[in-house]
Formats: sequence, C-alpha cells, structure tokens
Amino acid sequence: MNYYSLNYNSSTVGFLEAVRKGLAPDRGLYFPETIPPLSQDFIESIPKLTNHELAFTAIAPFVGEDIPKDRLKRIVEETLSFDFPIVPITQSISSLELFQGPTLAFKDVGARFMARCLAYAHEVKEQKKLTILVATSGDTGGAVADGFYKVNGIDVVILYPKGKVSEVQEKQLTTLGENITALEVDGTFDDCQNMVKSAFIDPELTNQVALTSANSINIARWLAQMFYYFVAYKNRPNPEKDLVVSVPSGNFGNLCAGLMAQQMGLPIKHFVASTNVNDTVPSYLSSGNYEPKKSISTISNAMDVGDPSNFIRIQKLFNNDFYKLKKVVSGFAYTDSQTKKALKEIYKSSNYIADPHGAVSYLGLKDYLNSQEQDTLQGIFFETAHPIKFAPTVETILKLKIDPPKQVESLLNKPKLSLPVNDYKALKDFFFER
Repeated sequence: MNYYSLNYNSSTVGFLEAVRKGLAPDRGLYFPETIPPLSQDFIESIPKLTNHELAFTAIAPFVGEDIPKDRLKRIVEETLSFDFPIVPITQSISSLELFQGPTLAFKDVGARFMARCLAYAHEVKEQKKLTILVATSGDTGGAVADGFYKVNGIDVVILYPKGKVSEVQEKQLTTLGENITALEVDGTFDDCQNMVKSAFIDPELTNQVALTSANSINIARWLAQMFYYFVAYKNRPNPEKDLVVSVPSGNFGNLCAGLMAQQMGLPIKHFVASTNVNDTVPSYLSSGNYEPKKSISTISNAMDVGDPSNFIRIQKLFNNDFYKLKKVVSGFAYTDSQTKKALKEIYKSSNYIADPHGAVSYLGLKDYLNSQEQDTLQGIFFETAHPIKFAPTVETILKLKIDPPKQVESLLNKPKLSLPVNDYKALKDFFFER
C-alpha cells in the first residue's frame, strides 16, 4: 500500500515511511492510494473471530509488505492486550469502554500500535534517532508517553496546555522521564498544535532533528483506531438491528477511522459526531460552511479543538461531497451544563459512571436516536477515558468517590517533570540546547 499527500505535492511512500515521516514534505496528511474492500465471507464470520483476528485482517492491507505478517500479528496482539467491554445503559443505548489500557484512554491502541511499528522499522534499518513531537489536549500525551517509553532509537517530546489537562492526565505525561520530555505551554491546545506544525515546516530545525508526530495525523495512530469499530460490530447488543455509533470528537481521527472501516464494508449504519462547544464540525454539517475557530476550554478537555486536523481526511473519504457526508454523519454539540446533566442522567438510569467525554457522546447518540425509528437501531457510544481522570469534576457532580484503578494508584505520588515553553522560539531553543 502506498500513501499520498492530501496537499498533492509530494511523492508517494510506503507504510513505514509514512509512519516515520508523520506529515508529507508538503505538509499534507497522508492518505492511502486505495481503500481495500472486506470480503463478504469475512463480514459474515466476524462474530466467530477474535479481536486479534479482526484487527489483523483490517490493518494488513494498509501495511502491505512493509512488515512481515507474523510480526504484524504479534504487533496487533501486543496492541490489543486488554478488553473492550460493552455495557448496557438503556434498552437501545450501550457504552463501549475503550479505556481499559495502561493509560486509561482510547488512545492507548493507536499509540501502542505506532510504537511497535516504529520499533520494527528501527530494528531492520538503523536510522538516526527519531523524535516524536506531539501536542496533547489530554489523553494523547499519556498514551504516547506510555507507548514509546524506553523504545530504542526514539525520543518523545510532548507539548500540553498549562492548567487545561486533568491531574491524572498531567501525571501520566510528566512522570516517566527517560526518553519522555513534557513541555508545559501557557496557552491552549491549538497553541501547542501550532507550535508543533511550525517545527515540522522549519528547515533549520528539521535538518538537525528527525521529527515525526504521534497525533492522529499519523497514519499508524489513525488507522489503528478502526479496531474499535470491528469490536463494536462483533459484540453489539441486538445484532439484528442496524448499528449507530456515537464518537466524542476533538481532532476527529477516531471518527475518521470508523468511516474508513465503513467504506471498507463494515456494516455500520450511521455515525454521530458528538462535540462540546468546540462545534466546528457540527456547525459545518448544519450550514455547509467550514469555519475553524479558536478553541474554548471545557470539562471535556480532550475535545477542546477548534480546527480538527483529520477533517480533511473525512472530506476526502467522501470526495468533498457535503451531501454524501451528511447521509452518513450527524453532528451535535453540547455545553458543560448539558454534559453535567448527562452524567447525572446516565448514573441515575444505570448506576454507570461516565466521564465528561462519554457523557457528550451519550447525548449525541440519544438525540440522534430520538430523531429516528428507534426500534430498528442499536446505539453504541464510545466511552474514551476512565472517569478517574476527571475525578474532581465527576465526583462533585455525582456526589460520590471513584475508586482509583491500579493504573493510577502510585502515579499521583510521583514528582512532575516538565519544562515551560511558551512560544515557538523557546521550543526551537529547547531542541538546539539538548
């Protein structure tokens, strides 16, 4: 499989080269030359297959010959080393828990898959040290830090907005040390992301430092997220009904992966893009005008993105046909007040403790189902982070105490290791002074 730039001004590359580069030389996002179809036999056999078998079949055509099949199978098995429970909330709505991994966030899957692909590439072809430069609005940083911790030949530099990630999220990305460095930015996620983009287009820097990104703009991070949708389809309640999936959306890599799986042939009926007040995409789906905006801080901070990078890939999947996209994706946006009410509603109806992102996703699914003939639909919303990561918010709203899972029991007592970097010049100086 080859990949081309969506800026259409760079040469095509293979899978591993696209993963290593992150962005194409013309600053475009990589996109596969073809979308490989799933066979009907495979679709019919999904209920009988393991998660590992489903994921391998989905990703193998995108990897091609770049990684031997036996090694790719091992990478998939190591990536999906935890469960993805589906929990009923109402008769027609269930939660798919994507947070059972080491950093309690859905991004563990993409980060672990990408780290293992790059580790293989470093084994077979010794290259100079690669630096993963990534901006995080919350969970990406922790997942990337854990996924790449002590990986040979790779350093990780993470930019995060000061005071705009939860305590657990901050600890996950600032306490490892070794090959992981956290840079604290006095600004928003968009400020962090703009600094990262500036670094990638700075020839003075890139001539000295081999940079790539581990945000969902990277194809390994993005495409591995398809795995969730195969698991959702396999284990969905009421399999005789059409499946609707609601995705809490920030940079839109997760939703874009689901749309890719659908275009390959996975029978998902409809998608709901659920956002907080950073509603660039729901507004677009309503008006037809795409207008990026400055991000606003909310209690669902991982979705505080005003100009989602992956939306260009979604447009490409539909050949920029607005009306075709609207048939497949609906968009809904919610305030913090609505999110808090949803947390209470979910807990009251099922004793289920959601996190703020899952609550937004629940609201989007509920509103979409209320506009349809619900008897024919089964809804699943993605619960993308463990509520412990937002304990002060969730515990105050629900008036309870969340038991900390084993992944965070010792984390909160570790010292924070971070450096202040407040503009691009400071970021560049950091690299040259290392």
